[in-house]
Amino acid sequence: MNTTSSHYRTETDSMGDVQVPFNALYGAQTQRAIENFTISTQTLPWSFIQAILFIKQAAASTNNELGLLSSARAHAIINSVTELLASKPIEEFPVSVFQTGSGTSTNMNVNEVICGSARRRGIELSSNDHVNLGQSSNDVIPSALHLASVMETKGQLLPALRSLSYEILQFGKNNSDVIKTGRTHLMDALPIRLQAELEGWAAQVNECCERLEDSLSRLRRLPLGGTAVGSGVNCHPDFPDKAIARLSEKTDITFTRAESFYKGISSLDTVIEHSGTLKTTGIALNKIANDLRWMNSGPLSGLAEIKLAALQPGSSIMPAKINPVIPEAVCMAVAQVIGNDATIHVAGLGGNFQLNTMLPVAAANVLDSINLLTGSALALAEQTIPKMEVNSERCARSLSLNPMLVTSLNPIIGYMQAAKIGKIASEEKRPVIDVAKELTNIPHKDLDQLLDPKTLADWSKP
Repeated sequence: MNTTSSHYRTETDSMGDVQVPFNALYGAQTQRAIENFTISTQTLPWSFIQAILFIKQAAASTNNELGLLSSARAHAIINSVTELLASKPIEEFPVSVFQTGSGTSTNMNVNEVICGSARRRGIELSSNDHVNLGQSSNDVIPSALHLASVMETKGQLLPALRSLSYEILQFGKNNSDVIKTGRTHLMDALPIRLQAELEGWAAQVNECCERLEDSLSRLRRLPLGGTAVGSGVNCHPDFPDKAIARLSEKTDITFTRAESFYKGISSLDTVIEHSGTLKTTGIALNKIANDLRWMNSGPLSGLAEIKLAALQPGSSIMPAKINPVIPEAVCMAVAQVIGNDATIHVAGLGGNFQLNTMLPVAAANVLDSINLLTGSALALAEQTIPKMEVNSERCARSLSLNPMLVTSLNPIIGYMQAAKIGKIASEEKRPVIDVAKELTNIPHKDLDQLLDPKTLADWSKP
């Protein structure tokens, strides 16, 4: 670095002077982090930075109310945060995910940027004494991790999943008369209604929402106020409840004080639980995406029960080829979510005594999973389900030749005789009902009823 250049200014921290880009809002500790943490240029997402900014704003208001911070300084912090939230200067938060495990560099980065913003308005603040008053990186970062995860899950992922469930159910209702071949082991099985199959998908999505809501009840517990080790040193005893109440008001989500600051600072258990639920959600979406791929397969030699919207050419060499690109993209996103979950589980092993030292990587991965699942659910809900078409003729033709229809004859002629009818129908590629009329004494009227796919599909209905 050319320290004589007019493009830099001198900033000072407890370790001495540091040259910082002249126009940067951040200061010495951020610059040290940029120079120290060069493993990756991946930075923490804006949703996480936003959560820290919310905490800083709530802390300033609370410390002012408690008489610990002057109104001028409190308002300077509040106004700076408001300005930063509006402008989203992500370039001012360049610290790598792969940094000190407590996230101290990111916490100080945010503190310094708030000070830099205030300085441009002619107000001097201390990043440690004023912006970080009553706090430690050790309670701010896990609190921000919980805060951001709750906000993104509740504000983005859950609405996307509910939209997907709605679109699935609507498509099923619009095609309630379609009966198709069911499949187990990827082999032909008994007839089912397409609507029933889709209702199964919607139930998967709805249960994922239930699981997410349940884990949110624990994620809403914040360790803010525990400061360095959980004992709350240098934090006013009324600070935690008052600051968390302000966060609840700001986000319109009810957050509460962690039952144990020691647990909240040293453990990632709740984040691991939530990540596991995110993984389960991804697996549910993967099931839906893969079913869509199979049902769309063909158009000549596959199942071809549905036709997905043609979104782009499917091959650089084979003209007219169209691929199920959205389901494929969803499957890849789910693969990443599963990988993120593995990383978060390993991060959970980083809890030693009074601190977990893998907080930044846990934050980056859980928020990435939430973002990927939100995008996947919306892609299925907006670009896939409503735009697909059902090949009713193909479904009906396959059903008429399905040897599994003989299952309804088991109670009347026995398994072995029914198997014989099914085998002949399959080998001769004849409708099952024709073979059954030849090889049984069951009245044709009864056979028409017993072997009607609708009868089998609606068997449990009154």
